[in-house]
Amino acid sequence: MGATRTPCGNWIEQGLRALAAGGPEAVRIEVLAQALGVSKGGFYGYFRNRDALLTEILDTWEYEVAERVIEQVESGGGDARARLERLFAIVAAATDGPVRGTTADLAIREWARRDAAVAERLRRVDNRRMDYLRSLFSSFCPDEDEVEARCLIAVSVRIGNHLHAADNGKRSRAEVMALIRQRLLE
Repeated sequence: MGATRTPCGNWIEQGLRALAAGGPEAVRIEVLAQALGVSKGGFYGYFRNRDALLTEILDTWEYEVAERVIEQVESGGGDARARLERLFAIVAAATDGPVRGTTADLAIREWARRDAAVAERLRRVDNRRMDYLRSLFSSFCPDEDEVEARCLIAVSVRIGNHLHAADNGKRSRAEVMALIRQRLLE
């Protein structure tokens, strides 16, 4: 009976964890194999080289943070406000996950500052997010300028909330986030 092969998804998830923790330089085959408790030989059964793994990591991230989220939102049905509420809940719940988590998102944004191909992929993801938000907000908000402002606020709050260190007066961050969601859905 042969040894059980480490699933491809485990390599990708561990790669995303390494990326989130230390940027693309931290995604090293030996380190990933050690974290997975396997030899690095199994890596080559799935990936030609490190660059192929980095591409798979980006493919997985792109699918999970854009298409998969949209699929989850749409599967629940409801009007645009209900879908936006579901979207906000999904995004809020994903702040610590290895793929959809804020840390992975920020690491990819940092990487995009130094790599044109990653920057193009990030632009594609952000445009997909914005297009989806536009489709939802425009169903109950007829003013195109207001739709665009709400979309940018929603995306900016998602990205920037993790970086914002100021106190929120007598309110908790969760309370302020609830106020933002409420205002966006008016």
